[in-house]
Amino acid sequence: MLYANAHKAMINNDYEYAIKQYEALTSRFPFTSEARQARLDLIYVYYRKGEKETAVDAVEQFIRENPTHPRVDYAWYMKGLIYFERTPFSVERFFGVDMAKRPPTDAIKSINAFTTVVTQYPNSEYSHDALKRLTYLRNRLADYEINVARWYIKRGAYIAAARRAEGVVEQYDGSPAEQPALAILLNCYQRLGYAELATNVEKVYAYNYPATSEPENASGKHWWQIWR
Repeated sequence: MLYANAHKAMINNDYEYAIKQYEALTSRFPFTSEARQARLDLIYVYYRKGEKETAVDAVEQFIRENPTHPRVDYAWYMKGLIYFERTPFSVERFFGVDMAKRPPTDAIKSINAFTTVVTQYPNSEYSHDALKRLTYLRNRLADYEINVARWYIKRGAYIAAARRAEGVVEQYDGSPAEQPALAILLNCYQRLGYAELATNVEKVYAYNYPATSEPENASGKHWWQIWR
């Protein structure tokens, strides 16, 4: 009866009442199958009610207590979704500030959760959507690293910029940000006098992006200067 009432309230978007009924069920009958389903439903209800932190806590508790549950993939997906929806604004607001001190932790948490869905539960009904969101987040995070690298370059911190660019090449292989990352690496290596490293990067760039590897383009700049 408790579960039926809670589920009906959830369907009718009466989240306040649904939470009370679900919490009563999990408290009175904690080891029943209905209680485990109620904990999954609570994740969704907290999320829809806007109680994101409580929803994440519910996710983590469910995963911790039910690691082999048939629907644990849903819990992982919801964790990724909650952090995903907090990411666009949090990423955008980093631009133009001291980005090195404010990493987009929500994006990283979302990536970790969606990666779990895709790799551990490839046949999940949530796997396809998780993969699309994961690709988007990886590209956004790679773009973030490029902006941090450029921020360092403006301040003459070429070693720090190079490390950020190296991270993009190593961690976000295949993302659109890989091209400017290589350009930043060449720029930094040349400024630092690392001739051999600069030559190697130039070869990699020319191999992967032959259309933009000419010494100069129509603007009269070297290709790596375009990305500065």
